[in-house]
Amino acid sequence: MSSCRSCGHPNLVPILDLGLQPLANNLPRPEDLGKPEPRFPLCLAVCPACWLMQITELVPPVTLFSEYLYFSSFSDAMLRHARLAVERYIAEFDLGPRSFVIEIASNDGYLLQNFVAARIPCLGIEPAANIARVARQKGIETLEAFFGLDLARRLAAEGRSADLVLGNNVFAHAPDTNDFVAGLAAVLRPRGRVILEFPYGVDFLERTEFDTIYHEHVFYFTLTPLLPLFERHGLEIFHVERIPIHGGSLRLFAGRRGEHPVRESVAALLAREEQQGVRSLAWYRGFADRVRHLREELVRLLRTLKQRGHRLAAYGAAAKGSTLLNYYAIGTDLLDFVADRSPYKQGRLMPGVHLPIRPPEALLQERPDYTLLLAWNFADEILAQQEAYRKAGGRFILPIPEVRIL
Repeated sequence: MSSCRSCGHPNLVPILDLGLQPLANNLPRPEDLGKPEPRFPLCLAVCPACWLMQITELVPPVTLFSEYLYFSSFSDAMLRHARLAVERYIAEFDLGPRSFVIEIASNDGYLLQNFVAARIPCLGIEPAANIARVARQKGIETLEAFFGLDLARRLAAEGRSADLVLGNNVFAHAPDTNDFVAGLAAVLRPRGRVILEFPYGVDFLERTEFDTIYHEHVFYFTLTPLLPLFERHGLEIFHVERIPIHGGSLRLFAGRRGEHPVRESVAALLAREEQQGVRSLAWYRGFADRVRHLREELVRLLRTLKQRGHRLAAYGAAAKGSTLLNYYAIGTDLLDFVADRSPYKQGRLMPGVHLPIRPPEALLQERPDYTLLLAWNFADEILAQQEAYRKAGGRFILPIPEVRIL
């Protein structure tokens, strides 16, 4: 793929090549070790016409999402974030029994359960069968499907247009971004609102959050390329908010053109991006150098600690952890295991490097001297949960945005 998936410009400019990578959420079982583990190119590029960052090679979505092992409910921070957002939207938009809410990529119902509790009609759209099943067990109506224009038109024809369409950490996953945004327009009621959350491309680049790159994340959005994308489909971005979750995210509000006053936040963020250099190739070119520097620094630290006889482990069998471990070539020679809170991941192996995934209690049981914090975006939550391990002398290593021992 050499042309932009949004505006169609024919020549993308490479930013960072992470080589051949396994699928970040495809966690093999020990009995799978003799089987081939597919790897796919993972290269980040930018469009010099609309300035949309995107990966160059796609893996079919059905390969990525038909069975999925990321359950949002295992993060206290995600549950709290979702609950506060829902409480705000209900009050701010005066949602009630006659309203209708759709969430795209609704996962295990961690967010929609708050609307159900408030007796506000809602529908989840979730392509992963195993996760959709969990949501239904919670009493949340969940449609097992990928979202796009065809599905949106079908829902609208059934009288299921929405007052509020939510998409948290899904927008960047949709490979046909024009089809996705066209679907938003098709399923929205005239005065309805779309609210999307996604990792913010400025934070991603400036904090060297390269491990956010994996095959599911097709796009890395700044506001600059999104304005023409939404306008192309009759939608208007009328408000944006920067929020700290996931290392820095953007919360974007959109509606039909002219239906909602455009707030100052849009022009302000656009001007800030211009000042920071979003429309200049020079802004992107230093990213790869910073990633290589981080790799050298972290691998040197881990090898030094290992040579001194220290035991090392990691925490967080997250997709970002797979990218970091595979690109840095950190495996069983340096780390003993990866701890993770999700029982769906425990007993499996990290993709590519095949580190065993164990429950968090393994940190106290095994007492590694240092633990590499792969899920650094939930650092505060994990450090609080692992207070006993830290009091017993365990130290955490933070790999991003700079290597630090905590």
